[in-house]
Amino acid sequence: MKGRLALVVAAMLSLLTSMLVAGQQPASAAVGLHISGRNIVEANGSNFILRGTSHAHTWFSSQTSSIANIKAKGANVVRIVLSGGRWQPANSASDVANVISLCKAAKLICVLEDHDTTGFGEQSGAISLDSAVNYWLSLQSVLTGQENYVIINIGNEPFGNNAVTPNWTQATSSAITRLRSAGFQHLLMVDAPNWGQDWQFQMRDNAASVFSADPQRNTVFSVHMYGVFDTAAEINAYYDAFQTAGLPLVVGEFGFMHSDGNPDEDTIMGQAQARGIGYMGWSWSGNGGGVEYLDQVTNFDPNQLTSWGTRLFNGANGVATTAREATIFGGGTPDTTAPTTPTGLTASGTTATGTTLSWTASTDNVAVTGYDILRAPGASGGTFAQVGASTTTSFTNTGLTASTTYRYQVRARDAAGNTSAVSNTASVTTSSGGGTGACTAVPTVQSQWQTGYVIQPMTIINTSTSTITSWTVTFTLPAGHALTGSWNATVTTSGQTVTAKSVGHNGTLAPGASTTSFGFQASRPSGNTSLPSGYTCTTP
Repeated sequence: MKGRLALVVAAMLSLLTSMLVAGQQPASAAVGLHISGRNIVEANGSNFILRGTSHAHTWFSSQTSSIANIKAKGANVVRIVLSGGRWQPANSASDVANVISLCKAAKLICVLEDHDTTGFGEQSGAISLDSAVNYWLSLQSVLTGQENYVIINIGNEPFGNNAVTPNWTQATSSAITRLRSAGFQHLLMVDAPNWGQDWQFQMRDNAASVFSADPQRNTVFSVHMYGVFDTAAEINAYYDAFQTAGLPLVVGEFGFMHSDGNPDEDTIMGQAQARGIGYMGWSWSGNGGGVEYLDQVTNFDPNQLTSWGTRLFNGANGVATTAREATIFGGGTPDTTAPTTPTGLTASGTTATGTTLSWTASTDNVAVTGYDILRAPGASGGTFAQVGASTTTSFTNTGLTASTTYRYQVRARDAAGNTSAVSNTASVTTSSGGGTGACTAVPTVQSQWQTGYVIQPMTIINTSTSTITSWTVTFTLPAGHALTGSWNATVTTSGQTVTAKSVGHNGTLAPGASTTSFGFQASRPSGNTSLPSGYTCTTP
């Protein structure tokens, strides 16, 4: 009987594996927390936005009361640090099962993360994502059936800054497919490389292919925001990239200060709230090695909030005021209320390089997270775009054709995915030519280190007496330097010459006006202290 049963089970697993490899979902797929568009939703379709913190369970396994204490501060999620052996003792299946039960008792969604991968390729003792999958397989018996309550964060900060083969994209895709082939149906969370900060934009630029590698399309991307994200421009540009791509993103870790720079926590939290993006601060208590300032409470005492803990839990856009308990714990019913319809849509500007739309902001029972810019029925040309709630009342469409009529409509959306009715239609006919004018570019060195630097902001000033609708900046990188990232401009390179063109929201400048949104990051040979030169700014 045992032999026949084993054959039946093997056949069932073989069929399931074949379906997953073929990109098909079994009938029971997405039984719990899963991805819908850019959002994490529960099994009943209710939107769930992560608001919480991390708890270093693997090093402080006796501090299990922290889970309930974190809930008492208003969180709806806790990220639990685990180890499969890099730190001893390893967290066993029975220990993980107990953690899950404590999370459920506290009515917290539980993000379980394997910390063993931290800094792979750069830090001694770190394991690969493939090895992390082996740890999750060892826990499968206690994880199966917990899809409504558990998110699996495959590996914490799984790459340092060194080049590793296979690289992040290949290793992450492989880890996802191995877990799916083994039958895991959980929502998976994947951390960025570069110690989670993705300053080389490998996750940002390859997220779509990794998402497609998941046969269940049930993966959320996690960026850790520390010193790399010390300006609003950098934070918004990163959020914008995932929003434009229509891919799910959370801030898996962040702090209010760090040894590598001063994160802009106000923008991280404010824009996350405006855009419906989840965030989890680092960390509850027990930090060492010079980052003790990241403790949110002192000595695990919930009655001793630190300044960072006070900011995270009780400050503007903080956990206590923005977290909503998961509906599976009785935290309310799914939000089905649509935002009000945007009104008063107008279109102005008639050049082929920029037409600006303006409208009156919508309202919502929870929060408007953004707007969809639509081509009106029968429109000739135009574009479709999405903008965040931070841009509530305007959008500039660029790259149009001269002497052409464009017609637009706008609709609002909220974090639950509800959309309003469309606005009135606004029309504009472009003129026969583009704008004229003059401009200048003034670079600012924000930070630099032995092998790289950041130029931010690059101030673009309209030095003419008429409004300009776009600008182009060119400059030369020193020999051996290479561009590694940019934001708020369309950038191309030819040899060491870099060309940056304005994008929709920063191209139009009145006489004497300026914009400071554009910036870039570059690498350089160690010890080479040269910086770019030959900055020029031109307009059509």
